Amino acid sequence: MTRVTMSHEEFETLVRDAMDALPDWTAPILGEMAVLVEDVPPPGSTKPGTTLLGLYRGIPVTDYPGRAPGSIPGTITLYRVPLLNACTRREDVGPRVFKVLGHELGHAMGISEEDLRELGWF
Repeated sequence: MTRVTMSHEEFETLVRDAMDALPDWTAPILGEMAVLVEDVPPPGSTKPGTTLLGLYRGIPVTDYPGRAPGSIPGTITLYRVPLLNACTRREDVGPRVFKVLGHELGHAMGISEEDLRELGWF
């Protein structure tokens, strides 16, 4: 399989485009968190044989609406290299970024991994 390559700047543009393409009702939720791009997940953060494309860290809005006073914002981290490796063509990267961003936003909304997969956000 041919590896897709893309500069950090191009990838971050796709992330911004994906954020803009999300439904308007997600804006208040996304506005309360930081969306980060890192090249790869930290060592030891995945089980052998698994690939981590993105990660939500924080308290789901279903547990605590809005950000608790004095708390740090939740984060969605998208991992550039695994996302690029999951694509066979450059034109597949934008839709994949959108899907992973939507998946992690679903976790921020308290939706389980199983339910996200059933909804097609995997």
